[in-house]
Amino acid sequence: MKAFGGPVLFLDRPDINTDEIIPAKYLTEVKKEALKPYLLEDLKLDGFAASPSAPWRGRAKVVVTRANFGCGSSREHAPWALEVNDITCVIAESYARIFRQNMFNGGMLAIELPADQIAQIFSLKDKGAVECGVDVAGKTLTFSFAGGKLVVPFALSQFDDALVSSGGWVEFADARY
Repeated sequence: MKAFGGPVLFLDRPDINTDEIIPAKYLTEVKKEALKPYLLEDLKLDGFAASPSAPWRGRAKVVVTRANFGCGSSREHAPWALEVNDITCVIAESYARIFRQNMFNGGMLAIELPADQIAQIFSLKDKGAVECGVDVAGKTLTFSFAGGKLVVPFALSQFDDALVSSGGWVEFADARY
């Protein structure tokens, strides 16, 4: 199983598409690692910088965002670009179906929470650095910030939980077939 949790990157916008996660011009790369410097390169978001020297690079481990994350094309490259940047957990109100499944197939977490809980988590970003602890077995997220903690329960289907626990679809299938 992959490691989950760490510093949070807040992307405060719905409908972030796969072209914004990893631009199509990099899809000719044959190694996941080659995608690393281009993560979120085309994301348009006030106050957000995707440059190689941006402070979140090499630090962020969890993304918190709004509804319909990963919409657009069905490419696996979008979750791969997150993974090679050590971001293995995305928390959103909803996902594009194929992006969501590609996350779980890669052994990563695509956690869905109601809009009011997402808004509550976003309210933490003004409290300084926010860390997110992820307890997959206990199905809880613990957000730590200056002055406190917020614990949020989440749910996973039995199958998605098995994919994550196995490390992804290939490992899941290897162990069973």
